[in-house]
Amino acid sequence: MSTEAVTHPTYGNWRRPRRPGLGPLGLVGTIGVFGGLVLTLLASLISLYAALVVAVPIALFLMPLAIRTQDGRNVYQLMALRIGWWRRKANGSHLYVSGPLSSRPGGRFRPPGLLNKVTAHEGQDAYDRPFGVLHHPNRNLYTIVLGCEPDGGSLVDADQVDVWVALWGEWLARLAHEPGLRGASVIVETAPDPGTRLAHEVLPRIHPDAPPAARAVMEEVVARYPTASSEMHTYISLTYGVPPGQRRKKDDVIADLAIRIPGLLSGLVAAGGGAAYPLSAERIAEVVRVAYDPAVAADVLDARNQYGGTGLEWEDAGPAATVETVSSYQHDSGVSRTWLMTLAPRGTVRSSVLRGMLEALPGTRRKRVALVYRPLDPATSARIVEADRRAAQFMATSGRGMVQARAVSEMRAAEQTAAEEASGAGLVEFSLMLTVTVDDVAELADAGVAVRNLTAASRVLMRPADRMQAAAFSCTLPAGILPWEQTLVPHELSEAL
Repeated sequence: MSTEAVTHPTYGNWRRPRRPGLGPLGLVGTIGVFGGLVLTLLASLISLYAALVVAVPIALFLMPLAIRTQDGRNVYQLMALRIGWWRRKANGSHLYVSGPLSSRPGGRFRPPGLLNKVTAHEGQDAYDRPFGVLHHPNRNLYTIVLGCEPDGGSLVDADQVDVWVALWGEWLARLAHEPGLRGASVIVETAPDPGTRLAHEVLPRIHPDAPPAARAVMEEVVARYPTASSEMHTYISLTYGVPPGQRRKKDDVIADLAIRIPGLLSGLVAAGGGAAYPLSAERIAEVVRVAYDPAVAADVLDARNQYGGTGLEWEDAGPAATVETVSSYQHDSGVSRTWLMTLAPRGTVRSSVLRGMLEALPGTRRKRVALVYRPLDPATSARIVEADRRAAQFMATSGRGMVQARAVSEMRAAEQTAAEEASGAGLVEFSLMLTVTVDDVAELADAGVAVRNLTAASRVLMRPADRMQAAAFSCTLPAGILPWEQTLVPHELSEAL
């Protein structure tokens, strides 16, 4: 009997574009170096003392730009993060209280932080299905949320998985051609099954005259099965912006989004998304409400099963109180910690690289993994790819020994990326965020160990989002919060640093 080797497709070539400039200085630091040299030379024409007076402050200014952490942050960025945290703690914005007994106008339970100014609206798509639209007035952004039930990868041929991956890549590439799209997020949420869904399906179907033994078996199944099962939900949030200088009414924007939804859903179904559908404003509010208060998950599910909905509005989807600390975020019945990706898997991986990270984590209330995508238009993609290719070629021709070997490998990867982009492939910037919610602060240590094991198995390097836990928690919700849209420093300037 002869056996044939089964080959599994591999994927990879995730690249962080090289930062322009000399070494770790970045573009701003490099400009400062050359500008400082010119000023020092001019000052040296006066006297050596004048040259030192000019050179020393410039060197002290540039030194923090050259000192970087493992994930690429310089000293100035670390200082800005700490100063921002001290300011929030000094003015009390790390605490949040809502509801009728709070001082907030309206007396309702609005979501806190980055979601506090968001308003919810609803429209009808081409198939007369309701879909919710979240309006972010600060940036004039509009978010729609799609839900899907992806087909699992178990017992599926490798060829079919490869097709799904290719179609998912094509769907992401199409996002670059979506007019006004600012970013997209894929959120996979897992939690222990409360068991109410199985009870509603089984117990009403037991015949009154059923034998006692059969009735006891079914009741035991309903009681014990949920302890070993979990529920998983997948959401895709798409955030659109109005072009600068244009004033469009909300009804016109909602009507435009309604036309796009069927095409987006068909692409998700083809990429293995299973049954895909838009989420109504009530359903979005329920997801956010459960994230802030995991204890009400069973009640929300019961209300949907019995009455077809909860009637929850966005203005009541937030928590009653939250407390943000350096390393955690306490909210109603849960305590959460969020991690941020610092380095994607290096080398080649298989399609199941994130399977362990996406599965339910024992001992936790809820877990969300958010993949955040920033599609780039074709012109920007070509410019980034060519700049990265030139930088890789320069490093490959100027290095020696092991450094040169690493540079040659990066040059080949850059050449492959340039060839794929020239043939029509899309370029997408992405990141990954992971939020774990537990019942008590004391359980966060065990959750942190479990997360480190998951990330190690997935070959992903992550760090805790210290001093910005509340904002990171909001980014993992299907509410359209894009990190690069919330910073005071423009994204282009941040990249130059």
